[in-house]
Amino acid sequence: MKLQFIIFAIILSLSSNAQELFSQTEPASNMASRSIGFRLDNSVMDEIGSSKINYHLIPEIRVGLSKKIMIQGGLFFSNRNDRFRAEGGSLYAKYRFLSKDAMQRHFRMAAFGRVSYNNSDIHQEEINMYGHNSGFEAGVVATQLLRKVALSTTVSYTKATDNGNNNKFIYGSTNSKAVNYTFSIGKLMLPKEYKDYRQTNVNLMLEFLNQVNVGSQKYYMDVAPSVQFILNSKSRVDIGYRKELSSTMIRTAPNGFFIRLEHNFFNAF
Repeated sequence: MKLQFIIFAIILSLSSNAQELFSQTEPASNMASRSIGFRLDNSVMDEIGSSKINYHLIPEIRVGLSKKIMIQGGLFFSNRNDRFRAEGGSLYAKYRFLSKDAMQRHFRMAAFGRVSYNNSDIHQEEINMYGHNSGFEAGVVATQLLRKVALSTTVSYTKATDNGNNNKFIYGSTNSKAVNYTFSIGKLMLPKEYKDYRQTNVNLMLEFLNQVNVGSQKYYMDVAPSVQFILNSKSRVDIGYRKELSSTMIRTAPNGFFIRLEHNFFNAF
């Protein structure tokens, strides 16, 4: 009876957290302690004013050091300069400092930071530490889980520096800082009832992504709907589309598809 209860608790935990894995943002929850994950992010974006397609590839390795701390590192590749090449990388860390857990619901908060290096040309006013700019980002994320629905919001501060290869931040030092704020909602659609951890989860998500430049006060507002598949409780596939709703910034390729592939190894060390 005790073993059956433990198995049921594990399945319940998996079902309640599945829709908390967002595509464009990170939730306050961390990956499992002592786990290692491999992630491959693909973005296929339409360049404004041309027929060119901007392709960005970001492979990452993620490590759950404890239930409160996780780190991840990634490399940036793109065809931005007419050939596919490496452009830099980033290091990311997250510390969960608040957890209020109950049956099929919880509220969590975490602090996070990212340091990035990029050697490509700076071609837009948008500041993006995930494949475009050198600099750093620091912020706070809060996530509320209510049975099969997860709500998450993030506020962060971003500071861009010059990129490598003598690619200067051409928009002026007063415009090198920005505030990002996001809101994400995810819902577990399938399965309707858990019977086995090998069942495929299907989650639908809608994320709103916003940035305001501290110096110029220019902004953008994007929306990103996506569908997510959790396979065997270890692997995931996210497919979505990011669309600009409104913007006063110069942005090279704000609209396009994204695909995320991920696989996790639990109790890896």
